[in-house]
Amino acid sequence: MGNLSSSNQAQTSIPMAPAPDTCKKPHAVLVPFPAQGHLNPFLKLAKLLPHRGFHITFVNSEFNHNRLLKSKGSSFFENLPDFCFETFPDGLPPSDADATQSVPALCDSMRRNSLVPLRELLAKLNNSRVVPPVTCVVSDGVMTFALQAAHEMNVRCVLFWTFAACGFLSFKLCADLIDSGITPFKDSSCLTDGSLETLVDWVPGLENFRYKHILTFIQTTDPNNVLLAYVKEQVDSISKASAVILHTFDALERRLLDALSPMLPPIYTIGPLQPLVDQISAKTAVSSMDFSLWKAEDECLEWLNSKEQNSVIYVNFGSVEVLTPGEIQELALGLAESKKNFLWILRPDLIKGNSGVLPPDFIAETKDRGLIVSWCQQEKVLNHPSVGGFLTHCGWNSIMEGITAGVPFLCLPQTTDQPANCRSVCIEWGIGMEISKNFEKDEVGMLVNELLDGENGREMKKRAVQWKKQAAAVTASPRGSSFVNLERLVEQVLLK
Repeated sequence: MGNLSSSNQAQTSIPMAPAPDTCKKPHAVLVPFPAQGHLNPFLKLAKLLPHRGFHITFVNSEFNHNRLLKSKGSSFFENLPDFCFETFPDGLPPSDADATQSVPALCDSMRRNSLVPLRELLAKLNNSRVVPPVTCVVSDGVMTFALQAAHEMNVRCVLFWTFAACGFLSFKLCADLIDSGITPFKDSSCLTDGSLETLVDWVPGLENFRYKHILTFIQTTDPNNVLLAYVKEQVDSISKASAVILHTFDALERRLLDALSPMLPPIYTIGPLQPLVDQISAKTAVSSMDFSLWKAEDECLEWLNSKEQNSVIYVNFGSVEVLTPGEIQELALGLAESKKNFLWILRPDLIKGNSGVLPPDFIAETKDRGLIVSWCQQEKVLNHPSVGGFLTHCGWNSIMEGITAGVPFLCLPQTTDQPANCRSVCIEWGIGMEISKNFEKDEVGMLVNELLDGENGREMKKRAVQWKKQAAAVTASPRGSSFVNLERLVEQVLLK
């Protein structure tokens, strides 16, 4: 399985000597799923706990630890009081250090290989003379082998599902369809014969939620589908947790939270996390950390300074999704035809097969109103006054960051919980419009113009600003619901 303390792959920042009263501190071990969209909210939660006296151990996969070393440098992991990093092997063979790992392969490998090294890591921490004994584990909701390891050590474990309530529900419904024998589908005709339009009618208070909004993993005929088995295992383990954390806020998803509450251990909604970090976290080396696996190109912020207010469409498909060369071409042509300013984040590994190219003359035609970079500081971009809309894959971090910034959306969901998030954005909250699955350039151009200049876009912007105010209200003071829920989580669960 590999040595957890290997000098080449698993360097950590455990201090060489104990600090005063170290052994009296509560010690939380955080174990996120090794993908950018999970690392970010976990790091924000980690920043919130030291103010309550916690020592933090943050557990990365060896692969991501090395990516962070490359992106940030070795000093990133040094001189962090009461905060250390550890690693575990994900069991996958060596791969391109700059490429996103295959999610199915990663899930399958960790499911088979990661329990033993994590168990050994927890034992090592418990027997250390320089850090406090482990008092609680915060495991990713889709990393429940950490829940098993915690239980074996008689340590309390909380599951942090880094999703919205709607996204979490899509996992639960996926497991329901597996249990009922509906998925895997009997044959591929179910993908095109209207079956995906079937209403979910067994969850109280849930309206107009269809099979097509459930995790995209259900759309298979393979009885040995790795992801279906993985999801079923994670959902079946939830009842063993001490509590569940969701990265949402009460006012945003009240009906869904009410529906989920009887099905789960106690739920703590503590989103949006970044405003809580801004309110609570002291200005320290830890509070200023970020976990970008790519190096941000900050010249895009200077470029935004040159553009008028609400005049730029920001385009980003997150850290994992890939598009076909044809989709890239249609997006580019649509952005060109819109005649609007755009900032497009084009990751090096975004295009399937790495064979796609932008249309001829695209750069020359749009050079005065378009900028393409490989990565950026998304929250800073979304909060820039020039940004008037966000064309997104509907990953939950992106949606939550857009809501916090008061930005409306163009939605192009790809996988996992993204269709559920898209439904909430467009139907429940009225702050976005969905782009067709088989889109062409004309639709892209039309929707960009409607979002930035049209009547629908203006109404969505008004609603987005209202949600921004509500997101601020739940985090801005000790009376806000997310602020209160964080304190309850600490007092009722993590310190209990």
